Amino acid sequence: MGTLFVAGLNHRTAPVAVREQLALEADKLREILTDVFATGVLSEVLILATCNRVEVYGVADAPGEARARAFRRLCQQRGVELSGLEPMLYTKTDAEAVQHAFRVASSLDSMILGEPQILGQVKEAFATAQSCQTLGPTLHGLWTKAFAVAKKVRTETDVARHAVSVSFAAVELARKIFGGLEGRTVLLVGAGEMGELAARHLVEQGAFPIYVANRTWSRAQHLARALAATAVPFADLEATMATVDIVVTSTGAPEPIIWREAVQRVMQLRRSRPLFFVDIAVPRDVEAGVNELENVFRYDVDDLKQVVDANLREREREAQRAEAMIRNEVERFAAGRRDQEIVPTIVSLRERIESIRQAEVAKALSRMPEASPETRQTLEALSNAIVNKILHVPITKLRESSRSGHGGSWTAFVRELFGLRRDEP
Repeated sequence: MGTLFVAGLNHRTAPVAVREQLALEADKLREILTDVFATGVLSEVLILATCNRVEVYGVADAPGEARARAFRRLCQQRGVELSGLEPMLYTKTDAEAVQHAFRVASSLDSMILGEPQILGQVKEAFATAQSCQTLGPTLHGLWTKAFAVAKKVRTETDVARHAVSVSFAAVELARKIFGGLEGRTVLLVGAGEMGELAARHLVEQGAFPIYVANRTWSRAQHLARALAATAVPFADLEATMATVDIVVTSTGAPEPIIWREAVQRVMQLRRSRPLFFVDIAVPRDVEAGVNELENVFRYDVDDLKQVVDANLREREREAQRAEAMIRNEVERFAAGRRDQEIVPTIVSLRERIESIRQAEVAKALSRMPEASPETRQTLEALSNAIVNKILHVPITKLRESSRSGHGGSWTAFVRELFGLRRDEP
């Protein structure tokens, strides 16, 4: 059947500079998959290549040789020396490989615990391997089960339900304050990356419309187009704040651009309708005193970091529950795979005994040409009952030995005892 293994490197074992060198475009991944499979060293292979990991999942009689072939081909496409990668590579086989696959799909092995992107990336890798016809029953069964395990982890634990990025933590806070973000209006001040990311998260949560203000008008227009938003002149900042619910700031200004006095004027125009500030800039864009105004909520990077840290701790607690679930699923998968290993022996054993039964019944009936249909039926039933009783003990022993992890020795014993050939199914 071959050994199931995974070999690779990830964000824990290799710096980003190395991972970048092994980055693969879709067409190149297909080419490498096909080339590696064509060597005949692996009977099945799937390659998972993301910004945080490059892993080869395979089935091979010699996992070490298979790993070398696969990574030599991966290195070849970017002119990287395999010898330089070797210290960063890990290899896991059998149950450890299964556990690793389940943890990867469930985002327990990700740089950010519980992040959702990895499951989609794994499914893409699975689809690519399928289209290249490099999957077999073992890897197909492994990843089908991994997807089910990942779904179970997400639905039965809260490992992915707490914001662990500053930008998304801001959105989570806003949602709590407003009781939902559907139809809430947003003003994005500045063009910082985290501010833009927060704005995108707000849009995903139903916030609309979005306004963008930036000292550079062309930059405001460019970002507004990217967000399907409306650009507003920087000089109209106060007037726009009077109409929105949420203000996200991420400028590079050396001192605050939004002062308490300005917000006080804005709140009078708003008739004290709540206003939420997300200040992701360092130095801060919003004066600290703003937070003292009634119905004004201001959160800066430090506030959001506290939320992120608390959520990370919560994710870690949930991850412990998820790890226990995965251990159970690994054992069930391993038991199923062990059962598959004894199935060919059970089938060939049944076929051997059945052929003997049929031959002996036919021989007996040839001596009884006048036998009635009832007699023939009785002989068939009698011989079938004898066969089932003879097979009961060896088949039971095979199944018990498989579940205890000793299926290989019992399989060999039964094949020797009943004279079953190695090439039989």
